[in-house]
Amino acid sequence: MTNPLILNNGIEMPALGFGVFQTPPAETAEAVAVALDTGYRLIDTAAAYANERGVGDAIRASGIDRDDVFIESKVWISDYGYDQTLHAYEKSARKLQVDVIDLFILHQALPGEFDKTVAAYQALEKLLADGKVRAIGVSNFMVDHLEQLLAEAAVVPAVNQIEVHPYFQQREVQAFGAQHGILTQAWSPIGGITSYRGDDAKSTFNDPTILEIAGAHDKTAAQVMLRWHIQNGVQAIPKSVKPARIAENFDVFDFELTAEEVSRIDALDTGVRGGPEPEVITLEAFGRDIPEE
Repeated sequence: MTNPLILNNGIEMPALGFGVFQTPPAETAEAVAVALDTGYRLIDTAAAYANERGVGDAIRASGIDRDDVFIESKVWISDYGYDQTLHAYEKSARKLQVDVIDLFILHQALPGEFDKTVAAYQALEKLLADGKVRAIGVSNFMVDHLEQLLAEAAVVPAVNQIEVHPYFQQREVQAFGAQHGILTQAWSPIGGITSYRGDDAKSTFNDPTILEIAGAHDKTAAQVMLRWHIQNGVQAIPKSVKPARIAENFDVFDFELTAEEVSRIDALDTGVRGGPEPEVITLEAFGRDIPEE
């Protein structure tokens, strides 16, 4: 395992993973196969992505020992509630074709119905106690959500997966997590979401500071950003369906940013969120049925 991170329950987790958000189901197995062949050993998916089956197919076809691949998936808000979340695990495990999911997390907080969020997390605690998952956590939880959860939880989340890239660093959330032993995991770690705002918008990929640092190391902007995460102790899950990009994103273990370079990237934070505001998440607006198969 390359540069493993140790979760708060002693489980090792690769410092760099492969994400499949928005990867069409028909393309998922091929993309994951390329990633595994490249050397990735953590695959991040979710029930709401509708591509868990492709992830499982690729892992089974790879011939890699199951114990050598770290599988992470997420429960969607439509399946929150104690019994519903236990059933959500069964759906995900069946699609992934595994008996144990390495990391199982809640995809969002439901701020207006936090009792359902707590019940869902208590189901994760049950799954952990029963050995059906190796670690549990959350995603897109802000400090107030974490405070509410910790007041009710018996097990501190191992991970909080949030939007983190040079333009949106969520330092307060990261600091709260570190204080409580919760590892920050970055979605959109190279700021792909900053490219969705139109051709005239500034993107991390054409940021002058990042490009200058990349040139100094003969690396790409994406590689510099992923290295920045690694050196900051943040787990990152870049995504792509292009073999060359998949390989490029993994080629980040042969160089090191200087302290000054890390600080220069730290200074790029704009405070502008690319994803939805966590407080607007409701079942009415974002609920969707998660199929059995």
